[in-house]
Amino acid sequence: MGTNKRAKGEIFEQRAAQFLVAQGGQIVTRNFNCRMGEIDIICFLEPTLVFVEVRFRGQNRYGGAAATISPQKQNKIKRSAMFYLQSNGYNVAHTRFRFDVIAFDSNIEQLNWIKNAF
Repeated sequence: MGTNKRAKGEIFEQRAAQFLVAQGGQIVTRNFNCRMGEIDIICFLEPTLVFVEVRFRGQNRYGGAAATISPQKQNKIKRSAMFYLQSNGYNVAHTRFRFDVIAFDSNIEQLNWIKNAF
């Protein structure tokens, strides 16, 4: 099951990356991992560095895909982003960045791009 879930996640992440490029974004990296956690996509949408969490949910019975990002997950993403910025020589105080969510609710063609999600 883990492999299937990972493969499905890769498909949605690829679709999200294509969408961001179509919006004028430049993908910096995908699946950034560190000891604090993981960030699905990091892209540059001038003049902002954007950390993107990609979510998919097949059914909306208990809320949409965006609703699955818990405060704990948000904190992991934030800590991972700070690690990324510091380890890549960015000045955190002088770098424009934000956290977006790209959520897919049961259909890969319909996405919800939530800017400044958290």
